[in-house]
Amino acid sequence: MSSFVVHRNGRPATAEELAPLAFAGYAHFTAMQVRGSRIRGLDLHLERLRVASAEMFGRALPDDRVRGYLREALAAGPDDLSLMATMYSPAGEFTASGADIEPEVLLRTGPSASGPNGPLALTAVEYERVLPGVKHVGEVAKTYYLREAVGKGFDDAAFIDRQGRLSEASIWNLAFWDGEAVVWPEAEILRGITMGIVRRQLDRLGIPQRVQAVTLADLPMLAGAVVMNSWTPGIALSRVDSARLPEAPSFVALLHQAYNAEPPTAP
Repeated sequence: MSSFVVHRNGRPATAEELAPLAFAGYAHFTAMQVRGSRIRGLDLHLERLRVASAEMFGRALPDDRVRGYLREALAAGPDDLSLMATMYSPAGEFTASGADIEPEVLLRTGPSASGPNGPLALTAVEYERVLPGVKHVGEVAKTYYLREAVGKGFDDAAFIDRQGRLSEASIWNLAFWDGEAVVWPEAEILRGITMGIVRRQLDRLGIPQRVQAVTLADLPMLAGAVVMNSWTPGIALSRVDSARLPEAPSFVALLHQAYNAEPPTAP
């Protein structure tokens, strides 16, 4: 079976259907790793799609229909794969109309992924995402700042808001460790699905967590930091700009333990 398929509304997409979307940028998505045809945090993915559709299109598809589309896409590939679910409106972009039009679903599967090896070095840039709570497409800044960072000898970029707070990285959430508790950055961010999984499992494990503002000046006082996304619940950071960070293998292991405690479910 193929490890890469593109489905539109539960059926293989044709070139004619995909052509208009190649140049469209008003859409949102969620990305996930599928293992054994099951998905961790499926409820969080469905909630993300539902809430973002209501925000961007004024209406959302029923969860049961989206789950059916997911099942069709997974049946066309191997048990382990990457999956991206994109929601868009046939009304397109650059128009105020479309609230009366039902969103459509584009699903793409591909080879499974686990992310880069760490530790990673990030450079900090001042940047705030538009609609930070929505995982929307067409964010040129993420790739631009990634490439700028690599050109300077870093692995990626971390974002700082206008108040000087670290918020997130290009395609990652940030998490910090003070030696006893997990510290999540206080800022306007996209709350990742892996972040949501880890947070609720840390609660069940009884691990202290808190949300607080974290600046570059705070980093030397912390005991570790990671990035996380759909690929992985934690890759250690070695530094952000000139601020060095300990790799904190026990912290990374704790985040992986919390993530693995989440039972995967089938659509």
